[in-house]
Amino acid sequence: MRFQWLITIFHSALLFALTAGAGCDTGHAIVAYPFPESMRRNTAYSVEVQQLAGPVKTVDSYLATVAQVNTTSGSAEIYNTSVASFDFCGSVKILVKYNAGKIHNAVVRPYSYGIKPKISGNTLTFTLNTPQNIVVQVNEDIFGTLQLLTNPIESNVPDPNDPDILYFGRGINNGTAYANVSSGVLNVTSGKTVYVEGGGVLTAQVSFTNISEASLRGRGVLYNNLGGGVLIQNASNITIEDIIILNPGGYAVLTGSSNGVTISGIRAFSSRSNGDGIDIFCSQNVLIDGVFMRNSDDNIALYQHRWTYYGNSSNLTLQNSALWADYAHPVNIGTHGNTDDPETMDGVTIRNIDILDQHEPQMWYQGCITINAGDSNTIQNVYVEDVRIENIRLGQLVNFRTMNNSMYNTSPGNIIQNVYIKDMAYQGDHANPSLVLGFDTSHPIVNITFDNLTVNGKQIYDTMKKPTWYYTSDFVPLFANEHVSGLTFVNTGN
Repeated sequence: MRFQWLITIFHSALLFALTAGAGCDTGHAIVAYPFPESMRRNTAYSVEVQQLAGPVKTVDSYLATVAQVNTTSGSAEIYNTSVASFDFCGSVKILVKYNAGKIHNAVVRPYSYGIKPKISGNTLTFTLNTPQNIVVQVNEDIFGTLQLLTNPIESNVPDPNDPDILYFGRGINNGTAYANVSSGVLNVTSGKTVYVEGGGVLTAQVSFTNISEASLRGRGVLYNNLGGGVLIQNASNITIEDIIILNPGGYAVLTGSSNGVTISGIRAFSSRSNGDGIDIFCSQNVLIDGVFMRNSDDNIALYQHRWTYYGNSSNLTLQNSALWADYAHPVNIGTHGNTDDPETMDGVTIRNIDILDQHEPQMWYQGCITINAGDSNTIQNVYVEDVRIENIRLGQLVNFRTMNNSMYNTSPGNIIQNVYIKDMAYQGDHANPSLVLGFDTSHPIVNITFDNLTVNGKQIYDTMKKPTWYYTSDFVPLFANEHVSGLTFVNTGN
């Protein structure tokens, strides 16, 4: 059943790739949305976009904030960053002017996209041949970056007069649908679509509670939403698509006790405490696809019981995404659960992911891909493929533990079993040794396979040439304790 789900995902991605470039109207090949006048701009960069010999279009940047922890005070150190967005088809030339001075060096990330900018004075140029979410980093500045978020030309704009559409136009909270907002929350009912037009900003949290067959989409922005950007709970068949979320007062998206949720193409930036990206609790059949997350806590967290959310999780997929964790983990699986009535997370797929950064000083919370079973949880059948980890500032590649964290747990996790990691590659020199630790003989980790693990260009596998008394894991480096069995390193590509 899970493999049929993967085949369906692959077929959809292939169909999109084959049709995305078809029918590009060169007269409307670039759409840059007007900037709401009262929103704060960031003028650190000037961005211009042009297709072929067509007109040059200027793209303004939102002023967003990101953060890192001050390890003396515990408070957040807040930094300004730039977020710009536009739609296009075909190929476009992008000119970025750095207004703070001369460009000594610059990169476009993720590196796997192979975009190498040309630099001249305080400007750089490069070409995009397909819509992508990218980061322009100048003079090795981690925080004062330009996040350039691009989309295909929008083809399915709804009718503002459709009674099933809650339509927010250009400007801030611009639409009669805002009359439905109460105490800062827009409660969506079954069968309705919330649409935020490009150039539009909504300051309410969007809540899908005890409903089905509803959605949120558009090229607009959720901004400064108290309680978080989107709440999905006790709901089914919910779609969140393309929205940008800036400075939420909580998680960008929280999903609890829900079934059939698709979160596609969203981008989120946060700097507040507990500023997680997408957190999933006790849910089934969830697809997270094509997202870009830069957050002040976990980018993606897959959890069991917490608060009012109960039950097992299954068929959770994260794919085709880029993650930047200024705090905590890019991907965090486990932690919370129900000691009194233990739960199981069965069937997690993670594929085609770029991890741009992890910066987490606390050893308990390092790991770009983390599986930490607590509260008598069972976590099993996790498949990870095509993960590219850049030179993270502070963290580990993986951290797998059956654990009992006194801050969050009332018992150790039951077991982690059947984890397969294929084609993970790390290029860098900052990562701490990875950890795979069972709690004790009754709470073990069983059957962990790394297939074609590459560290700084070196493939790590059990039959590699090495001293006979060395563990293969020493070359990662990775430490596994005596409560781990079935840890293997293979290279099926050779």
